[in-house]
Amino acid sequence: MTDYDAIVLGGGATGLMCAAVAGQRGRRVLVVEHADRVGKKILISGGGRCNFTNLGVAPDRYLSANPHFAKSALGRYSARDFLALVERYGIAWHEKTLGQLFCDGSSRQIVDLLLAECARGRVDIAVGHAARDIDHADGRFRLSFGNCEAGAPALVIATGGPSIPKMGATGFAYDLARRFGLKIVEPRPALVPLTLGGDETLFRSLSGVSADVLARAGKASFREAALFTHRGLSGPAILQVSSYWRRGDPVAIDFLPDRAPGWLRAAKREQPRATLRSQLAAALPDRLADVLAERIGLVRELANCPDAQLDAAERRLAGWTFHPNGTEGFAKAEVTAGGISTAELSSRTMEARRVPGLFAIGEAVDVTGWLGGYNFQWAWASGWAAGMAL
Repeated sequence: MTDYDAIVLGGGATGLMCAAVAGQRGRRVLVVEHADRVGKKILISGGGRCNFTNLGVAPDRYLSANPHFAKSALGRYSARDFLALVERYGIAWHEKTLGQLFCDGSSRQIVDLLLAECARGRVDIAVGHAARDIDHADGRFRLSFGNCEAGAPALVIATGGPSIPKMGATGFAYDLARRFGLKIVEPRPALVPLTLGGDETLFRSLSGVSADVLARAGKASFREAALFTHRGLSGPAILQVSSYWRRGDPVAIDFLPDRAPGWLRAAKREQPRATLRSQLAAALPDRLADVLAERIGLVRELANCPDAQLDAAERRLAGWTFHPNGTEGFAKAEVTAGGISTAELSSRTMEARRVPGLFAIGEAVDVTGWLGGYNFQWAWASGWAAGMAL
């Protein structure tokens, strides 16, 4: 039995961050990762360039049963703090749209940064072995991994959620949390493509076509690209609203968000021989223009269309309603919504209120960010908060 001050389960972004912070504070820390190497999801993120944070991070860009929970950690470890760490390691970066920050080079640079920070804290890292026989007695946690045993007064759950199971993701965090009596908010896929069925399968013929749209689900709306797929809808705008979507609810898309009301009447005056299809083709991909014009059924020249008919076409294009029959599930979800209830945790330390020494951080917790680096920032911030408390 090897004794530690803390054992971190999970060698992903949040687990490595937590271990590095605690190690550099003089704690003896062990990270146990069941995969054959740490940071596997980091490596595939951002198309291999890791969208490591976002300059627009704010608590209202996170979903949780308690919308205030993330404020403390995000406020104490900001996007600028992580960016300063990136720059300290000489990692070149660039800003894309909407405040998204990416490595100029490879995601590997972020993994190497985290490993270097862990090395500075003399953190022990064990890979290729799942933690088993986890026990808690007399204020100490004990577990086995491989042929080894370890014990510590603190145990950190940083094993994420079940999104992207091909990378080894599981619901282990929830099973362990339940063993300790912690409540779970029902996990569901988030930042995930939506599927279409019934009459809407017609849109599958547009597979590969994308357009800049305004997508809405419930009270949430996002202005980004939507992509038609052979199964339904994807692209950044759809992934964003998918986190707010509930089965049975519609998703509305404004295909021409820059057009002011009355634009078709104006086109009728200025180009009376134009058609709805030609007007749409000037702003949208041809295949999409064809399908939308066909579904609306307005084939005559604009001069021959009553204004009321043009107004109705405008309204439909500004709020085209889709009725998804589901999502592509955890297999295609970038993250998991739901998870270990924030009501069970201290927002300042991430420690379980009823189980002293037990912590939960990152995606395992019921805090889910928008697309674009927000979930990495939650990983850094929640890992930092726990690391400072260990």
